[in-house]
Amino acid sequence: MAAFALLAAPGRASAADFLQGLAALMAGDYQAARAEWEPLAREGNALAQFNLGVMYEQGTGMDPDLPGAARLYRLAADQGDAKAQVNLAILLAEGRGLPQDLAEAVRLFRLAAEQGDALSQTRLGQLHATGQGVPQDFAQAAMLYRRAADQGIAAAQFNLGVMHAEGQGMPQDHVEAVRMFRLAAGQGHAEAQFNLGVMSAQGMGMAADPETAARQYGLAASQGHPRAQFNLGLMFSDGMGVPQDHAEAARLWHLAAGQGHAGAMNSLGWAHVDGLGVAQDYAEAARFFRAAAGLGLADAQYVLAILHLDGIGVPHAPMTAHMWANIASTNGNETAPTLRDEIAATLSPADLTEAQRRARECLAAAYTRCD
Repeated sequence: MAAFALLAAPGRASAADFLQGLAALMAGDYQAARAEWEPLAREGNALAQFNLGVMYEQGTGMDPDLPGAARLYRLAADQGDAKAQVNLAILLAEGRGLPQDLAEAVRLFRLAAEQGDALSQTRLGQLHATGQGVPQDFAQAAMLYRRAADQGIAAAQFNLGVMHAEGQGMPQDHVEAVRMFRLAAGQGHAEAQFNLGVMSAQGMGMAADPETAARQYGLAASQGHPRAQFNLGLMFSDGMGVPQDHAEAARLWHLAAGQGHAGAMNSLGWAHVDGLGVAQDYAEAARFFRAAAGLGLADAQYVLAILHLDGIGVPHAPMTAHMWANIASTNGNETAPTLRDEIAATLSPADLTEAQRRARECLAAAYTRCD
């Protein structure tokens, strides 16, 4: 969402009032700012209408009032104020404070984009890329992203990089994708930093460079990016691009696991099995494998079957082992069918029927009714 407008309004008296309101805002005297801008807004001053809209939307000195913000943005937008057009379009696109209206949002984004507003070009590009409110058109999306990217908008640079990397609306070009990701990553865009890490690690659009990959993953990980935390953990575990450090790997996996990353949970399970970077603890390993299995990770489901079969970290439970091996098979683990069938051969017909029922129930309940 755009920040407050800082330019003075036309006309000497109105300009003075507008600037007095701005000074009050900067000083934290929000009531005084409103007292200066509200008369100007009633007189049709678009900058005052816009700034009041921002105050209403953000709840600056008042409770948030999205319908009120939309009303003020509309007054300024109808006078051609690009920032107001963008803010109103975002409210309409997201259905915040007023009913969702993608057609009107697209119209307003276009009006602002035609004035060179980079944020509207980016948002309109996203709508064209996803086919929301307009027919899906990757070429149009790329054109809009390019205009915004040339103005330094990190999100547009990132989106354009994705299109180059995947060949959407243009020939696939990893070199240009890397260039775009670098521009966005240099502005602190976490997804761009992560993608640049992936491309550096895999040698896509550049020579493979584990050190650069680790550095980019580190930048994204420090912003809380779970996939970057997971990948950087793998690099510390393997000593690729960074000195091998199992404790640091476990720390990063804990961060990612806390955000629901199944691969990080699985890796923590193995860390506790092997005692690498953490204490060897089979019960704790089983807990992490169970968490990853509950997110649908077939490899963790397979390991959980073995643990239950052998009674490692969990009670010996062949029926539960069969259930997890059956589920892992359903989810594509290639070794699980053999394990499932071996366990089945040891169960009575009644126990096998019950294990199969439990597997169906577990899957139907999205892994919430498996224990």
